[in-house]
Formats: sequence, C-alpha cells, structure tokens
Amino acid sequence: MQTVSTKPYLLRAIHEWCSDQGFTPYLVVAVRGKMQVPMEYVKNGEIVLNTSYSACRNLLIANDFITFSARFNGVSRDIVIPVGAVISIFSRENGEGMGFEYEDTLGDADGAPESSPESQADGDGPQEPPPRPTGKPTLRVVK
Repeated sequence: MQTVSTKPYLLRAIHEWCSDQGFTPYLVVAVRGKMQVPMEYVKNGEIVLNTSYSACRNLLIANDFITFSARFNGVSRDIVIPVGAVISIFSRENGEGMGFEYEDTLGDADGAPESSPESQADGDGPQEPPPRPTGKPTLRVVK
C-alpha cells in the first residue's frame, strides 16, 4: 500500500493558519513543463501566487493538485498546480511558512519522466544523492 505524502496536509494546515491569523498566504510554485498558470507572470522558472480567500475563488488543496480561479490583470484564469511543484507557502505579512523540495510527479514537458533513459543519454547513469550530514541536527533562522 502506497502512502500519501504529508506535503498537501502541511499546505492545508499552513494556509488555514495564515487565514485564521488574518495573514495573506502565498504559494511559490516551480513551473516545469506544461502547467496551467499564467506564464506571463513566471520569473526564473517560478511563480508566486496569492491564495487568500479574498484573492481566489473555489480554492481546493487536494492531495495531488491545487486548483482555484483568480484574476490576473482583470482577467479570470483557472489555475491548476501539482502539489509536488509547490516549493514554499508563507505569510506575506511576516514571512513565516515552510519550504519544500520540488517533486516531479508528472514528468517533464514532453511527458517523459525526467529519469527516463533518454534523459540519461550521457551514459553516466543516475546521480548519487549527497551524503547525509552526521551529528546533532540544528535549525537556522533565516530572515
């Protein structure tokens, strides 16, 4: 049995916390391949979206996708974002939130997974992940 990622649950919780505190929740989304976002607002492969209830309509943070409608320059647009593409959710007012790793669950723009044999044509095979740090874990405050 495959388990569901904790990421959508954390996104829902932080979004609810922001809303309850009167803060404005923002999502930072890594735009890769074919995504239903306004491409004219994508900068450096990322888009920042206001997901407050006053800025969007029909917001749904499901386990696989985030969907809502929002106005961009006066034009209503339907937004569909894979949960794996969300790299951060934070409050605009105080910057508190959480960052995530990009997860490619849908493959690249051509529809082929990024780990396909075609993407490894250079012959060196899959990359080894960096070694895990040892010792006591520490947290660092970033402002």
